[in-house]
Amino acid sequence: MSNICGEELILRTAYGKKLSERQCQKLYWACLEILERTGVLLYEEAAIDLLKSAGAIINGNHARIPSGLVEKAFSTVPRKITLCDLSGKRSMPIEGRRTFFGPGADCPYIIDHKDNQRRRAVLGDVVEGVTVCDSLSHLDFVMSMFLPSDVDQRIADRYQMEIMLKHSTKPIFFCSTELSGCQIAVEMAEVVAGGARELEKNPRIACYINVTTGLRHNKEALQKLLFLSEKRIPFSYCPNNMGGVTAPITVAASMAMWQAGGLVGLVLSQLKKEGAPFIMPGWGGNMLDMRTTVQPYADPEKRAQSLDFAHYLGLPMFNQAGTSDSKAVDQQAAAEAALTLFTDALFGGNIVHDVGYLESGLSSSLVQLAICDEIIDWLKAFVKEVEISDETLCLDLIHEIGPNGQFMQTTHTMENYKKRWYPSLFDRSNYNSWRKKGAKTLRERATEKVQRILAEPGKSCLPQDAIKDIHAIVERSERELN
Repeated sequence: MSNICGEELILRTAYGKKLSERQCQKLYWACLEILERTGVLLYEEAAIDLLKSAGAIINGNHARIPSGLVEKAFSTVPRKITLCDLSGKRSMPIEGRRTFFGPGADCPYIIDHKDNQRRRAVLGDVVEGVTVCDSLSHLDFVMSMFLPSDVDQRIADRYQMEIMLKHSTKPIFFCSTELSGCQIAVEMAEVVAGGARELEKNPRIACYINVTTGLRHNKEALQKLLFLSEKRIPFSYCPNNMGGVTAPITVAASMAMWQAGGLVGLVLSQLKKEGAPFIMPGWGGNMLDMRTTVQPYADPEKRAQSLDFAHYLGLPMFNQAGTSDSKAVDQQAAAEAALTLFTDALFGGNIVHDVGYLESGLSSSLVQLAICDEIIDWLKAFVKEVEISDETLCLDLIHEIGPNGQFMQTTHTMENYKKRWYPSLFDRSNYNSWRKKGAKTLRERATEKVQRILAEPGKSCLPQDAIKDIHAIVERSERELN
């Protein structure tokens, strides 16, 4: 059963599975052995103290974690997390095989839709990216998309959070460089929600935490984990191994180190606060392309098995698709975006981020984001359950019209033709009609859609008082910095 929409509608269909139950079990046992035998390095005393008091074997900042601590964490961690939009409406029930889509957070470059040129991203690009993302109906959550180069990098995450809250209505996944930025992002969200208790009950935000590797857990990541666990704010905890460099080159070994690191986050979250909402990493097995020294985003070998593993564990996951290693909005970009989105939809990934990413995660494009939105719409139609019933078979109508008739003018056609899927960007017209409309390519049509969105007034559900209070928090950060 696959659920691939942000609404409450459940779409039933067959789904894919890459790993068997036994393979998932073997991978899980491998993760436990890594944690218990090899251990991990932790660069935050509070995390070390938590593990030590729970019975882990500690030597300096090296921790060996008994498998019993992992098993105990599974007894308290929530199996479902529901995110709300900024108005407080529960809009993202993250469970089972429900799939939700959104962009990423941290591209330093943008392929500008106005001239199709690559350049450094600025704060205005964050505003436009959030605005477009909020308007695309098949994207379910918002991320900041770009790293603005025209602000002080020490507080860039504050500006990003303010823009997401001000220019969107959808749930937000945010990133921060260190603990203080994470704390301020939560403070802003509490202003929107009407207090800490309301934000805990109906979370409008979740945090994406990047971790050095599965075996090395940096201070900033651990501090954010402990803070968010105490606050009961959902977060994903995602180590990043690079096969051939910081992990073995094989997919299985790289993924085992990756997921073992994820389990460290699970254990610490539940030691800090039982019942804290936790999201597993939904990808792994990355490698360094030894021919180019680039870490590819759209390589096929690492896809889907981490989704199977998270389903085996019964935990929500944060995964990655709609990406491309292409440097431009071209045929490769469309093909890789479609293939990666297809695998995550079919295998039931929960939170699909980085939609619209290009250049192996270094650049993004609002035009590519609009194309991905159309691909997601196609996928929703693909996975939708086909109803085979007396009503849909309409055998009486077939008999009535007979071999020599046609169905164009029947009442049945008039009543049902709009129920079929129709594209908004993909072109289905004949050649002459296509020529009359300007013979535009998909990239050109997507560019026009982006321009139409940006020409319209932006949406916000925040009252002016909340907007002022949020901006005051940013101004306070500026004063403290100076």
